[in-house]
Amino acid sequence: MVEYKCFQCGRRVAQEYVKKRIRCPYCGSKIIYKPRTVVTKVKAR
Repeated sequence: MVEYKCFQCGRRVAQEYVKKRIRCPYCGSKIIYKPRTVVTKVKAR
């Protein structure tokens, strides 16, 4: 399940809600972003 995070309040928002609306259901902010997953480091040769 994909989740988004509100930039203003920091709460997680489900993908189903983001498809219907652009605003955060908790604080009403318009800026919602998708948090990045943990990146594994690869050593250079």
